[in-house]
Amino acid sequence: MWTVIYIAPTAKIAERIKQKLTEEGFLVQVRPVSLSKHQFEILVPEGELEEVQEVLNTILHG
Repeated sequence: MWTVIYIAPTAKIAERIKQKLTEEGFLVQVRPVSLSKHQFEILVPEGELEEVQEVLNTILHG
């Protein structure tokens, strides 16, 4: 099952996060939030959630 780990405010930010997580070896999906044209959900497999959150924190705050 896929789990949303972050909602990006733009497609550009969503793609940047997806690329960095993919480079770290994670499976990642990006999909638009249905009610908003400007927000994008970043999803990962539920089993990788904890590992991805650590890497995501580094990406966002590094």
